[in-house]
Amino acid sequence: MNFISATRNNSTIIYKMKHLLFMATVFCAIAFKSYAQEAPPNNQTYNFSVQDCVDYAYEHQNTVLNAGLDVKSAEYKVKETTGTGLPQISGTASFTDYLKIPTTLLPGEFFNAPGTFIPIKFGVKYNSNLGLNLTQKIFDGSYFVGLKASKTYKELSQRSYTRTKIDANINVTKAYYQVLVSDEQIKLLDANIAQLKQQVDQTTAQNKQGFVEKIDVDRITVQYNNLITDRENVVRSLALNYQMLKFQMGMPIEYNLTLKDKLVDVKLENNVAELSSDTTFYHNRIEYALQETDKKVNELLLQNKKAAYLPTLNFNGNYAASYQDNSFGNLYKNSFPSSYIGLSLNVPIFSSGQRSNQVKEAKISVMQSQNNLINLKNSLNLDAKTAAVSYINGLQSLENQKRNQILAQEVLRVAKVKYQQGVGSSIEVTQAQTSLEDADNKYIQGLYDALVSKVDLDKAYGRIK
Repeated sequence: MNFISATRNNSTIIYKMKHLLFMATVFCAIAFKSYAQEAPPNNQTYNFSVQDCVDYAYEHQNTVLNAGLDVKSAEYKVKETTGTGLPQISGTASFTDYLKIPTTLLPGEFFNAPGTFIPIKFGVKYNSNLGLNLTQKIFDGSYFVGLKASKTYKELSQRSYTRTKIDANINVTKAYYQVLVSDEQIKLLDANIAQLKQQVDQTTAQNKQGFVEKIDVDRITVQYNNLITDRENVVRSLALNYQMLKFQMGMPIEYNLTLKDKLVDVKLENNVAELSSDTTFYHNRIEYALQETDKKVNELLLQNKKAAYLPTLNFNGNYAASYQDNSFGNLYKNSFPSSYIGLSLNVPIFSSGQRSNQVKEAKISVMQSQNNLINLKNSLNLDAKTAAVSYINGLQSLENQKRNQILAQEVLRVAKVKYQQGVGSSIEVTQAQTSLEDADNKYIQGLYDALVSKVDLDKAYGRIK
């Protein structure tokens, strides 16, 4: 018996172990499948140009996708509004079981019993009715205005979709340029670190030989360490900039992304004068188109309020079948049909001034829309002038920073030569190095400002489609 019990226990343990192993295998498979769905396929790296990033955002960015769904919703709204003017058919059905048939009191005079009332039960126990109703608009001014309004609503959603895509384009482009600028900043830091490391090694060797003091070594080492720290900070910022770019694109953060374009590929043309000659550019701005649509909506609202003065005419039709019997089994053997067709006319006569006031309110809304359109035109003109000035200032500042950068490099070179020849001090070298770093930082900032102002200029003149 002990042997048999031990055997059974061992079998149970083996069975449980197999079961746990099977469950663990299934869990691992599910987890791996889930990871495979989240991770980029085959660890693929996306190598995108700025236009590729923009196109990706058009297809994946959440705001753009929702705006596209709004367009679809507007299309269904148009069909919904159109459907209200088409025949409307509805069915009715009822069933009644009179547990107690209604009683009616009839005067006793009918039964030679004057002065009394005789209770009589009228009706049968079971009643059922089936029917169909048909209505069709023949004339309704509000319906025709509603058709126009629904199409305008669709137009409004399409233009809102365009504006959302333009915003996504701008955000992605700026984020793309930020990555390029950060990468350029790292290259400048690497160049400064390389030449400063060489200088640290030379100064350290000269100190060992007794040609320079220890303070010279410490002074240049401090600069070297600061540059290393600056580079580490920029590297972390670059990683964050990549994350921001992917976020603006609607790309999962864990995907791998590299940039195809280089800074030399970005053309900073000085064509502001050509743009300024276009006095109708505001028609290219999506904001102006949206305001025009808003004005059109208010005009349709005015038409709708005026249509309330017009009569409405509808066609009506009905067919019904009534079933009655005291036996449920025989209820639907005999029917008593009825049907009719007709017209219903509704003529508005007097509303105590409500319709008149509604029309006046709608007229005021149209006037406000017109004023808003004029104000927006002035605002867009001012926006374009501001963007043009910012772009010109950005280009000039960038050119100036480039010249300063070259001059700072030359000053540093001369300071090193003088120091090596014993006619200059280490302080001059340190100051020259600091000036170069400052020139590099201002060049990087000027570069980013110029790139961003270029995007803003394209937006201001409606060149981003």
